[in-house]
Amino acid sequence: MTRTDLLTEMRTTSRREVLVSGAGIAGSALAFWLNRHGFAVTVVEKASTPRPGGYPIDVRGTALEVVRRMGILPRLRDAHIDLRRLTFLEGNGSEVASVKPHSVTGGVAGRDVEVRRGDLTDALHTAVRDDVEFLFDDSIGTLDQSVHGVDVTFRKGNRRTFDLVFGADGLHSRTRQALFGPEERFHRYLGYCFAGFTMRNTFGLSHETVMWNAPGRAAALYAVGDNDDVHALLNFAHPEPPFEAFRNPEAQRDLVAEVFADAGWEVPGMVTAMRDTEDLFFDAVGQIRMPRWSSGRVALVGDAAYAPSFLTGQGSSLALVGAYMLAASLADRDHAAGFAAYEHNTREFVTLNQQQVGEGDATLFPTTAQALERRNDMLRGLGAMPAAEECPAHSALTLPEFVPTT
Repeated sequence: MTRTDLLTEMRTTSRREVLVSGAGIAGSALAFWLNRHGFAVTVVEKASTPRPGGYPIDVRGTALEVVRRMGILPRLRDAHIDLRRLTFLEGNGSEVASVKPHSVTGGVAGRDVEVRRGDLTDALHTAVRDDVEFLFDDSIGTLDQSVHGVDVTFRKGNRRTFDLVFGADGLHSRTRQALFGPEERFHRYLGYCFAGFTMRNTFGLSHETVMWNAPGRAAALYAVGDNDDVHALLNFAHPEPPFEAFRNPEAQRDLVAEVFADAGWEVPGMVTAMRDTEDLFFDAVGQIRMPRWSSGRVALVGDAAYAPSFLTGQGSSLALVGAYMLAASLADRDHAAGFAAYEHNTREFVTLNQQQVGEGDATLFPTTAQALERRNDMLRGLGAMPAAEECPAHSALTLPEFVPTT
């Protein structure tokens, strides 16, 4: 049977029923493209609603073409944050340099889009909510694969069978764990932990980020507009992942407070706000690197398969591109050939972007006094340099054309 014959058969027979675990960026984008390619899609999400808020994220390079083809780029441009200034401070609070954000992030002013994470997930959900089934406040309990499909038992007790299942459930993916084993096998720890939260904007900040640094420690205040709140980030080097703190919010708060106990500038007030906040997000900075992204009838996408870490600024873009490539690879193939094509055509792009982590590490979070001084010297010289060009890795993949199923 030729590929054309297979495509014709898929379009004229019953739609393949698939399940996507996770309604975040990767999961919602994948649901959109699978539906456009003729699949009957169900999305299960453990949260009770699409998740609002979250730290600002970037959409760059090839990912911009994905959201353009989805029809949501104008909405994202309307929500663009337009960060105008990035100021770096010494440990004593004095200014090192104030630069244009794109000069250190590898983005392109006027082309890239930066939005609140919740704005992107809401745009994705709105684009697909009328065409696919969403099961909120539930998750996958067990998966049992056979030659005929995947039997899924949900945590609320329902049981259904799907032709394919996709894990789009993030860095700490339970789907990945069920298929491939513990996260530790694939998690490349990058030597840092971070705590993110919101706090009152009592600093007069607007459309800007201010970052304080000492060796191995950083504190940032990120004002996305003229709002009453700012995003706060406390980042620090740690020799090993603090596993004992990951499921204990009080242990997280205690660890961060201990690390920043003697810090100056606005850090004491940030630590106090962290103690009281209700939206603390704490995690290790790491990547997911896997030898393969699928097993049988189940495949992974986004952070579940290849988280690049926030140091690259490419997590959302990889999720969007990966979702497009996975759906396109399955459009006119059976699952085995489709999953193989997905990996073959996407892995180089993923690898190139994951490899950007070294540059981000050296630029933003030096761990020694000598490295910090070198970084500060570099920042002082940025004002005299021409505007940065786009990082080649961001656009290193050309999307295949979308061929509608009808």
